[in-house]
Amino acid sequence: MQHNKESQQLQYALAQHAQRLGLTRVEVIDDDLGASASIGGKRREGFERLLAAVALGDVGVVFSRELSRLSRTDTDWCRLLELCQIFDTLVADAEHIYDLSLLDDQLVLGIKGTLSVVELKIIRQRMLEGVLNKARRGELCRMPAPGYVLDPNSRLVKDPDLRVQEAIALVFTKFRETGSARQTFRWFHDHDVSLPVNKPHAGSWKIVFQLPSLSFVTDVLRNPIYAGAYVYGRRPTEKIVVDGRKKKRQRNGVPIEHARVFLQNNHEAYIDWQSFQEHQQMLRNNVKNWERDESVGPARSGKGLLTGLLRCRRCGRKLHVRYWGKSGTAARYVCPGDNELGGHYCLGFGGSTVDRHFARQLLAVISPSGLEASMLACTQLEKQDDARCSELTCQLEHAKYETLRAFEQYDQVDPRNRLVASELERLYNDKLEQQRSIEAKLAVPDATYRPLADDERAKLLALGDNFSEVWESPHCPPELKKRIVRALVEEVLVDEQPKGTLDFIVHWKGGVHTHFTMPKPQAGVGEQTTIDDLDVIRLMAERYGDDQIARVLNKLGRRTGKGKRWNQQRVATARRNHGIAGQRHQPVDPDLFTLNWRCTSPRCE
Repeated sequence: MQHNKESQQLQYALAQHAQRLGLTRVEVIDDDLGASASIGGKRREGFERLLAAVALGDVGVVFSRELSRLSRTDTDWCRLLELCQIFDTLVADAEHIYDLSLLDDQLVLGIKGTLSVVELKIIRQRMLEGVLNKARRGELCRMPAPGYVLDPNSRLVKDPDLRVQEAIALVFTKFRETGSARQTFRWFHDHDVSLPVNKPHAGSWKIVFQLPSLSFVTDVLRNPIYAGAYVYGRRPTEKIVVDGRKKKRQRNGVPIEHARVFLQNNHEAYIDWQSFQEHQQMLRNNVKNWERDESVGPARSGKGLLTGLLRCRRCGRKLHVRYWGKSGTAARYVCPGDNELGGHYCLGFGGSTVDRHFARQLLAVISPSGLEASMLACTQLEKQDDARCSELTCQLEHAKYETLRAFEQYDQVDPRNRLVASELERLYNDKLEQQRSIEAKLAVPDATYRPLADDERAKLLALGDNFSEVWESPHCPPELKKRIVRALVEEVLVDEQPKGTLDFIVHWKGGVHTHFTMPKPQAGVGEQTTIDDLDVIRLMAERYGDDQIARVLNKLGRRTGKGKRWNQQRVATARRNHGIAGQRHQPVDPDLFTLNWRCTSPRCE
């Protein structure tokens, strides 16, 4: 105990008692003061120094206020008594002096040592049972997590500070939006939004608002206390032997439901238990390791649209994605089969053509809901800044309170006491400056989010009518496409049956199964240009250049075999592949007037 030192003073007084008995050389060993001597405790350097001094014959008598100070364990006690008996060292406590060469003294010390060890074990067991009993009632809480406080009955309740409540709730809201703890952490830093954390202050703990760390955000998401559950004993302690010494260590955490104490619906929650379990599954899926399922991890920037969703119908394995090509972005799906055991690959095919065929199947399903999705997107865009404004409003209210409190302290001090008045004046100015800074942030809207104008809203709603154009747009990132696919598709079974034809079965999230087939993409051979496009190129090539042909094909809404827009180079490639004569640019015909015609006569200069 830091404030109860009477027992410690009685132990130090043994040095004076030894001197009164006539001993001239007295050494006090207090190296182990405050250190536990139980099994698995840290190394007791003071006790080992005592044993070494006794073994060297330098000790005449060992004083201890209580023998229990020396006999924390049977092993230590027996070692000490054995050495004292061999080297004729006496042992003394507050009442008697014992000579271990005498059988009666050995018997008395043995009984006292045994009783001392048993007493300590009983006391420890009684304390642990008391702690466990308090935990079973859900009242054992040394320091509540941010967002909770203890009421007078030692029960967990939400922090009465609304700013704290809204900040903690915002963590879970943003995690549901981003699907990643790191992205949630970045959102708070990008928008300069602080979170409440526990900080030591004047011997206790105090809630302080600051920009969170990634570990803090992760701890909040993993802590079951925010789901209304009380958990105790998830990481039990076990004893191991390291270098011949017993040590204690905490085992890996057991599942929450298997903890020593698990009380669901123990207190008011920030999220329900089902949402908490979904969050844990999302966090586990986001961990990068060799055995994870890519279909449930975070969507990344690779162009393989069906990454982690394809499963081989022959062997049941998930297909891997590999990226090839000059830039390393061309996806290829491969089923490893028994290749690792010296066998062969089960199935493999190019990814770009398959992804386009699957995208058509997907667009046929979700296009009817495009307008509804656009309206929802409008609503979300307009509310993007609400969370930031709400947090800044709470900060402003707290800053006004702190400013008013500082002013009241400054107003009550005697102006003639400049030592105090100057410090309170500085504190008041600092609080006032913080308030003005928050007001300035609140007055200027976030440049990232701004209200939609009427024309922007109309364009966004128009995109919902033609969702395929949005999907094919180069501005639509692969991550967004993957998230859409994974939200709708459970998995896709594929097999090459018959040879040269890929047969797909799509398992949708709602339990519906659809089926489609397509020719297997051949290595080095993409989709062919359609006959209709070749007819247009053949008819126009007699008179027009490749640039004008490309312009006409794009106006007709045509695409190349790879689904790209036409340009001069692609038209020239199509002509060369199919033996169509033509020219890259249309020759100038002086007798033909077009919108781009320009007179070159010197008279027109």
